[in-house]
Amino acid sequence: MKSLEKKLFSSLHLYTLSLISGLLMGVTVAPVGAWFLAWVALAPLWVLVVKYTKNTIPPAFLWAIAYHGVALSWITGIYPMDWLGVPALPALAITLFCWSFISLWGGILVSIWAVLMVRLDKQKPWLRVLVGTGLWCALESLWSASPLWWSSLAYTQSPHNLVILHLGQLSGTSTVTAVIVAVNGLVAEAWIYYEKLTQRRKGAKEERNFREGFVNRYLFAAFSLLMITHFIGFIIYNQPIDKLSKQALKIGVVQGNIPNKIKLLPEGFNRAITGYTEGYLELANQGVNGVLTPEGALPIYESNFSNTPLVAAIREKAVVAWIGAFGKRGKSYTNSLFTVFGNGEVTSRYDKSKLVPLGEYIPFEQILGALVQRLSPLDEHQVHGSPNQVFDTPFGRAIVGICYESAFPEIFRRQALKGGQFILSSSNDAHYTSAMSDQHHAQDIMRAIETDRWAVRATNTGYSAFVDPHGRTLWKSGYNTYETHAETIYRRQTQTLYVRWGDWLMPLLLILGFLGWVLL
Repeated sequence: MKSLEKKLFSSLHLYTLSLISGLLMGVTVAPVGAWFLAWVALAPLWVLVVKYTKNTIPPAFLWAIAYHGVALSWITGIYPMDWLGVPALPALAITLFCWSFISLWGGILVSIWAVLMVRLDKQKPWLRVLVGTGLWCALESLWSASPLWWSSLAYTQSPHNLVILHLGQLSGTSTVTAVIVAVNGLVAEAWIYYEKLTQRRKGAKEERNFREGFVNRYLFAAFSLLMITHFIGFIIYNQPIDKLSKQALKIGVVQGNIPNKIKLLPEGFNRAITGYTEGYLELANQGVNGVLTPEGALPIYESNFSNTPLVAAIREKAVVAWIGAFGKRGKSYTNSLFTVFGNGEVTSRYDKSKLVPLGEYIPFEQILGALVQRLSPLDEHQVHGSPNQVFDTPFGRAIVGICYESAFPEIFRRQALKGGQFILSSSNDAHYTSAMSDQHHAQDIMRAIETDRWAVRATNTGYSAFVDPHGRTLWKSGYNTYETHAETIYRRQTQTLYVRWGDWLMPLLLILGFLGWVLL
């Protein structure tokens, strides 16, 4: 009986430690922003997986649920969904389901990592670090290929640690994630090595054991890796940014501040028309080259543009505008950004390709469609845009991301490879908390650094912003405010190693790990 109680007590300690370390990783992002904890918050789970339990799934699952559950707690802001016509109880059920599902999905992936890692418990520590890092990056890559993706370990460093984020120019988010996982792994291996020593030495030498045990070659390797990678990032961060006058563009943004609850009602539509028209005229009078509006700024079809005061103002001022609205595709519609030329004609269109599950489309619609009667603001169904779009403007080709797409670096990389010279990010985060808007801004900072491009971000209620290629925020709007602002950005045609080659580091780590396994 005592043996059983001791075993249960020990398991409780392990699970509690997993939960706490996952919570620490969760607070690395907004609203807390304790980014420095990311460099040690994974280490306890690593130790538990390798040394303290044969059943690795429960602690890994708890760690991941804590991390993703806290980091993505802003998703509960979709409640209430009355602006989508969803009754209170179904809306609550959808909200809880979304929060639970994304947390559980993250839990499954980390559990897979743990199951694979436990097979390395008898291997050399360096091989565990190499393989463990490669596996984590591979699972993140797999997750990013799914419709649900947001909380990479890399984004725990944005926007605070811009130096390390510059490693993203080498191989995207995998580079930053790999460094975080490897440093945590080495810290964990330092602790495992120390525990081995303490098992051999007892009593009076315990204090000496700590000095000679924990402060060992693995901890030194962790510190060295941390310093070297930050030094490399610092070098890239300090590269000068060319600001040629012929490449300059003065761009304005309008933050309409129209709550989603009234957006589709006559009150909201009239407020949008008035706000965006007045904002456009104000910016045009400041001599801007173009004006960017948020996602769905005008909740109408592009075919109805000509009847709006906004397009009349565009014809009068002859200043290009990028308008967020809806486009037709057969009997369905797209969430799109349109280039409206100075004569009022639409010259290019980008359709959002990454839609929010249950927010913009219904997965497994034949099964779930009857449970959610109306999730879209229009009667037709919203459909995905093509993954291989280009967006030409009078100033050259641009890189476009609409809202949720900011979390998918491959979308931005592909457009940069095809000649995109600056980033236009159009979003509507009105139904979430300010924490989500901060995290969204952090994602756009990473995309600007990875592609080495200036970024313009226009949102409905905040945070709108201008970001330079080094990830520095030149201006950031208030939250739940109506604002207009103009900044000068510069078109760039550079191609980072990541833009040219994509995520080459992840498969390299897996190959090296496999070779190490075979050789041993």
